[in-house]
Amino acid sequence: QASPPARSFQLDYEEDCFRKDGAPFRYISGSIHYARVPRPAWRDRLLKMYMSGLSAVQVYVPWNYHEPLPGVYDFAGDRDVEAFLDLTAELGLLVILRPGPYICAEWEMGGLPAWLLWKPDIVLRSSDPAYLAAVDSWLHVLLPKIKPRLYQNGGNIISVQVENEYGSYYACDYEYLRHLLGSFRALLGTEVLLFTTDGTRAEELRCGTLQGLYATIDFGPGSNVTEAFGAQRRVEPKGPLVNSEYYTGWLDYWGEAHASTSSAQVARGLEDMLQLGASVNMQVSPFRQLPSLPRLGADFKDQYKPVTTSYDYDAPLSEAGDPTEKLFAIRTVISKFQPLPVGPMPPTTPKYAYGWVALQKYADLLDVLDVLCPSGPIQSQFPLTFEAIKQVHGFVVYRTQLPRDVLDPATLGAPAHSVCDRGYVMLQQEYQGTLERDGQTTLRVTGKAGDTLDVLLENMGRISFGANVSDFKGLLGNLSLDSSPLSNWLIYPLAIDTAIQQGWPHTALPKSSSRGRAGPAFYTGTFETPGITWDTFVKFPGWSKGQLWINGFNLGRYWPCRGPQQTLFVPGSVLHVGRPNNITVLELEGAPPAPFLLFLDRPLFNRTLSGST
Repeated sequence: QASPPARSFQLDYEEDCFRKDGAPFRYISGSIHYARVPRPAWRDRLLKMYMSGLSAVQVYVPWNYHEPLPGVYDFAGDRDVEAFLDLTAELGLLVILRPGPYICAEWEMGGLPAWLLWKPDIVLRSSDPAYLAAVDSWLHVLLPKIKPRLYQNGGNIISVQVENEYGSYYACDYEYLRHLLGSFRALLGTEVLLFTTDGTRAEELRCGTLQGLYATIDFGPGSNVTEAFGAQRRVEPKGPLVNSEYYTGWLDYWGEAHASTSSAQVARGLEDMLQLGASVNMQVSPFRQLPSLPRLGADFKDQYKPVTTSYDYDAPLSEAGDPTEKLFAIRTVISKFQPLPVGPMPPTTPKYAYGWVALQKYADLLDVLDVLCPSGPIQSQFPLTFEAIKQVHGFVVYRTQLPRDVLDPATLGAPAHSVCDRGYVMLQQEYQGTLERDGQTTLRVTGKAGDTLDVLLENMGRISFGANVSDFKGLLGNLSLDSSPLSNWLIYPLAIDTAIQQGWPHTALPKSSSRGRAGPAFYTGTFETPGITWDTFVKFPGWSKGQLWINGFNLGRYWPCRGPQQTLFVPGSVLHVGRPNNITVLELEGAPPAPFLLFLDRPLFNRTLSGST
């Protein structure tokens, strides 16, 4: 047999294993989402993964994180994927890359850019020419950055996944998978190992696999390992056994209990797989989304289920990057199969409880539309979706007038599933209540002809997994008053994030704070740290639902009454020393009589202090 090239990573169908530089090889890997970890923490998290005995990390690339608008690319700062990959190489970790184009990852629209929906009839994740054209132009930007980092080319990327759990999607379009295979081969060369990942059900493996892509599977600690790998063997009779996503935890939905998975069960499942000689990737490092747009997605399982801001789903490394009992249990299992690196596990990051911070109301949202929508409103006879007005994330105000006197309470209503995802209703600037997708869709109102009706619409995250990821936002149907449709709308797309990143409202002149505490309004405050910038967690006592920014940095959504999440993680890297830290809160429904935030040194999930008895 000819000697293999100096650097190679290949499948061996005779011995049912991988071969690295000709020698049998199996990887024990952990997932890390660079887009959910602040760049200053990348090294700490990767080092902890390396010291746990992992030989590789699995890395998703979210397309919408790097191409926020068509043809506009962003690889700077927190989005510098090349710097992240170079750091993995420096630390001696191999990489399994998952560039999509769809990644799921509980990320907004599974990583697909919302601007794809500007063509309303596009068929996502299919051989629709409009979709493939957008995919190809993106792959031509991304994959040339990847090619020099492939293992064969002197880098550390040993394999690349094509699509993600495609067998769970309704389209089952082999033309699409064949097109991707051709594009990946053309841009990355013939040597690189390309693979797919799917669940273990027969129909998932039927629609998600393709000749020329090595088929791997995913399953969690509750599964029978032998049965699960039996499913892989039905589509790949020979070659290495691979679990590409071994779930060490599970995700949290707003309004449901905090998920947890026992360390013993996770360790036992891992040991069973390693004893079979399998290669395993674990969902290890779930940090939170930290660029300045909460991009958490939602699942669709008979209803819309938005996921929480925190991505700490009881994972081996916590949201703040702390090693947990589960990490040490995993490390102990790994030590039975391969030597661990010499040296101590890096310590937990220091946390600080900065205490109570008082906030003041700055202004009602409706009083600052000039700042949040500088280009002015769009006029339309009937409501337009976010996509129709090219608004990707966040909030849009829909404004009209009552067409007649409503002296007896009338029903303001929307067709089922047409409020995507929450609508905060004001009449003459007085908050009336909230309309919700899959929830309350009517309110009783009274008023006079010509009274101003405003509905602030919130995007809670586009579906990332489930029926169909074409998840349009805004008012998808007409609002009606006692079933007669309202017309003549002014539509204000709000650029809240942009304004706050530029220093508003802290740099603006103070507003005379009007009216009461109910309805959408901005609150501001500042605090100084005692000469440190340690990580912290912020709690929202008595607040309803909204969004938090510190120093212009969007830290995500709070919704304590719906839960389970009660605190937001604040990485020390967003804080300042020696000057005030600016807090901005957008409260959507109603602030407490005395608006305070409480900074703690530990998180609260599931309405209880984690780590306390």
